[in-house]
Amino acid sequence: MVIKCRPISKGKSKGELIVSNELLSFLGGVNPNTGEVIDSNHELKGKFIKDKILFIPGGKGSTVGSYVIFQMKKNNVAPRAIICLNAEPIIATGAIISDIPMVDLPESTEGLVNGAKVEVNGEKGEIRIL
Repeated sequence: MVIKCRPISKGKSKGELIVSNELLSFLGGVNPNTGEVIDSNHELKGKFIKDKILFIPGGKGSTVGSYVIFQMKKNNVAPRAIICLNAEPIIATGAIISDIPMVDLPESTEGLVNGAKVEVNGEKGEIRIL
Protein backbone atom coordinates (compact mmCIF):
# COMPACT_ATOMS: atom_id res chain seq x y z
CA MET A 1 0.00 0.00 0.00
CA VAL A 2 1.30 3.46 -0.96
CA ILE A 3 0.09 6.67 0.70
CA LYS A 4 0.66 9.89 -1.23
CA CYS A 5 1.98 12.89 0.74
CA ARG A 6 3.57 16.28 0.26
CA PRO A 7 7.38 15.97 0.08
CA ILE A 8 9.24 18.14 2.60
CA SER A 9 12.81 16.81 2.88
CA LYS A 10 14.51 14.61 0.29
CA GLY A 11 15.75 11.12 0.91
CA LYS A 12 14.37 7.66 1.46
CA SER A 13 14.40 5.52 4.59
CA LYS A 14 12.58 2.56 6.02
CA GLY A 15 11.96 1.35 9.52
CA GLU A 16 9.48 0.87 12.32
CA LEU A 17 6.87 3.51 13.06
CA ILE A 18 6.59 5.23 16.42
CA VAL A 19 3.31 7.13 16.51
CA SER A 20 2.03 9.96 18.68
CA ASN A 21 -1.26 11.84 18.59
CA GLU A 22 0.38 14.80 20.33
CA LEU A 23 2.47 17.65 18.96
CA LEU A 24 6.15 17.33 19.90
CA SER A 25 8.60 20.02 20.95
CA PHE A 26 12.18 18.97 20.29
CA LEU A 27 13.60 21.74 22.51
CA GLY A 28 13.11 20.39 26.03
CA GLY A 29 10.99 17.51 24.79
CA VAL A 30 13.68 15.24 23.36
CA ASN A 31 17.16 14.51 24.68
CA PRO A 32 19.53 15.32 21.78
CA ASN A 33 22.19 13.00 23.19
CA THR A 34 20.02 9.88 23.45
CA GLY A 35 16.91 10.40 21.30
CA GLU A 36 14.65 9.80 24.31
CA VAL A 37 11.41 11.75 24.64
CA ILE A 38 11.82 13.51 27.99
CA ASP A 39 8.73 15.75 28.06
CA SER A 40 7.00 14.49 31.23
CA ASN A 41 3.56 15.35 29.80
CA HIS A 42 4.02 13.68 26.41
CA GLU A 43 2.54 10.28 25.58
CA LEU A 44 5.93 9.10 24.24
CA LYS A 45 7.74 9.96 27.52
CA GLY A 46 10.55 7.45 28.03
CA LYS A 47 10.45 6.16 24.43
CA PHE A 48 13.38 6.48 22.05
CA ILE A 49 12.88 7.85 18.54
CA LYS A 50 16.39 6.88 17.41
CA ASP A 51 16.25 4.82 14.20
CA LYS A 52 12.43 4.95 14.11
CA ILE A 53 10.09 6.52 11.60
CA LEU A 54 8.49 9.26 13.71
CA PHE A 55 4.81 10.00 12.95
CA ILE A 56 3.42 13.05 14.75
CA PRO A 57 0.70 15.61 14.05
CA GLY A 58 3.36 18.34 13.97
CA GLY A 59 5.78 20.26 16.12
CA LYS A 60 5.53 23.01 18.66
CA GLY A 61 7.82 25.24 20.65
CA SER A 62 10.96 27.21 20.00
CA THR A 63 12.70 27.56 16.67
CA VAL A 64 15.76 26.10 18.43
CA GLY A 65 13.96 22.77 17.92
CA SER A 66 15.41 22.72 14.38
CA TYR A 67 18.90 22.76 15.83
CA VAL A 68 17.98 20.01 18.34
CA ILE A 69 17.00 17.78 15.40
CA PHE A 70 20.33 18.63 13.73
CA GLN A 71 22.19 17.81 16.97
CA MET A 72 20.35 14.48 17.20
CA LYS A 73 21.49 13.64 13.66
CA LYS A 74 25.11 14.53 14.54
CA ASN A 75 24.82 12.31 17.63
CA ASN A 76 23.37 9.40 15.61
CA VAL A 77 20.14 9.37 17.66
CA ALA A 78 17.74 10.97 15.16
CA PRO A 79 14.70 9.31 13.64
CA ARG A 80 15.26 7.70 10.23
CA ALA A 81 12.39 9.75 8.77
CA ILE A 82 9.57 12.02 9.92
CA ILE A 83 5.91 12.00 8.94
CA CYS A 84 3.66 14.88 10.03
CA LEU A 85 -0.03 15.43 9.54
CA ASN A 86 0.79 19.08 8.96
CA ALA A 87 4.42 20.15 9.13
CA GLU A 88 5.40 23.52 10.49
CA PRO A 89 8.69 25.35 9.81
CA ILE A 90 10.55 24.19 12.93
CA ILE A 91 10.46 20.47 12.17
CA ALA A 92 10.65 20.97 8.39
CA THR A 93 13.82 23.06 8.74
CA GLY A 94 15.32 20.56 11.18
CA ALA A 95 14.68 17.67 8.80
CA ILE A 96 16.05 19.55 5.79
CA ILE A 97 19.32 20.69 7.44
CA SER A 98 19.77 17.20 8.93
CA ASP A 99 19.09 15.26 5.71
CA ILE A 100 16.21 13.38 7.33
CA PRO A 101 13.51 12.34 4.84
CA MET A 102 10.20 14.01 5.69
CA VAL A 103 6.67 14.14 4.30
CA ASP A 104 3.38 15.61 5.47
CA LEU A 105 -0.29 15.82 4.55
CA PRO A 106 -0.76 12.06 4.04
CA GLU A 107 -3.89 11.32 2.01
CA SER A 108 -4.68 8.51 4.49
CA THR A 109 -3.40 7.32 7.86
CA GLU A 110 -4.73 3.79 7.48
CA GLY A 111 -2.04 1.32 8.52
CA LEU A 112 0.18 3.97 10.11
CA VAL A 113 0.25 2.41 13.58
CA ASN A 114 2.94 1.80 16.19
CA GLY A 115 5.29 -0.95 15.09
CA ALA A 116 4.28 -0.95 11.41
CA LYS A 117 7.18 -1.22 8.97
CA VAL A 118 7.16 1.59 6.41
CA GLU A 119 9.35 3.29 3.84
CA VAL A 120 9.26 7.08 3.53
CA ASN A 121 10.25 8.60 0.20
CA GLY A 122 10.77 12.33 0.66
CA GLU A 123 11.47 12.87 -3.03
CA LYS A 124 8.30 11.29 -4.38
CA GLY A 125 6.15 12.20 -1.39
CA GLU A 126 5.15 8.65 -0.54
CA ILE A 127 4.83 6.33 2.41
CA ARG A 128 4.93 2.65 1.53
CA ILE A 129 3.59 0.20 4.10
CA LEU A 130 5.85 -2.87 3.99
